[in-house]
Amino acid sequence: MKTKLANIGTAMSLALACFASVQAYAGELMDRVTSGKSIRIGYANEPPFAFPDANNKPVGYVNAYVLGLLKEMGYENVETVVTDWGGLIPALQSDRLDLVTGGLYILHSRCENVAFSEPMAKVSDAFIVLPGNPKGIKTYKDLTRTGETMVTGIGYSLIENAKKDGVPESQIMEVPGPSEMLAAVVSGRAAAAAHNYLTLKDMAEKAGGKVEVTDPNALPDWTKNWVSVGFRKGDEDFVKKFNAAQIKYLGTPPMMEAVKPYSYDKNMLPGKETAEWICANR
Repeated sequence: MKTKLANIGTAMSLALACFASVQAYAGELMDRVTSGKSIRIGYANEPPFAFPDANNKPVGYVNAYVLGLLKEMGYENVETVVTDWGGLIPALQSDRLDLVTGGLYILHSRCENVAFSEPMAKVSDAFIVLPGNPKGIKTYKDLTRTGETMVTGIGYSLIENAKKDGVPESQIMEVPGPSEMLAAVVSGRAAAAAHNYLTLKDMAEKAGGKVEVTDPNALPDWTKNWVSVGFRKGDEDFVKKFNAAQIKYLGTPPMMEAVKPYSYDKNMLPGKETAEWICANR
């Protein structure tokens, strides 16, 4: 009898060990979806990437893309949370969000804390300036040359880009988001606001002639960035499934139709660069 009980105990131990191994392999997000819980999507008010509409519904080309792709994967139980840009990655790391659709660029500095999907768009930097561009700001080097102040959002990759081209920290103003950036330029507190071209174009159109957008082609190629979806470290199993579904969805007529209202076109498709390459080179 003792031998039999010992064998049962051994079998139970092996079963528990196997179960623990499976549990360790599955990331938190995969656990959530398999247990029927919602996928918590976070984004900031960042047109045209992601923003809430008048009814607080998630819109913008990254939101449209991700919601469409998740639906293709069979996941429609989602909830969305709007927060400040600077709070997105901390919320992801503290397990208050499962993924971020706010238009995150894949950057080496972020890759240490975020598991990125393969890119879904390629975008360019630019500036908004007062009409006629009185300070002559077209590049980061122009800011260095003139000593003028640049404004951008807290935690934006544009801060790194400006510093890389010699702009001292004393000339960089950080504010919560696009509306504060626009106000800083219109009031004269900053000569230029740096962001991606599409967002600045949208801001300028809504500003009624108070500002204009500079030519993104004036900036060097290394300022080009790739937009991705950010996941928690540890959820690479779900990211792998997401990437596999993306291969079938990216660039298809339904996908392009979903993002068309936000000025996303075939010229913004990400190309051949992988998230791994971009993490190493950006």
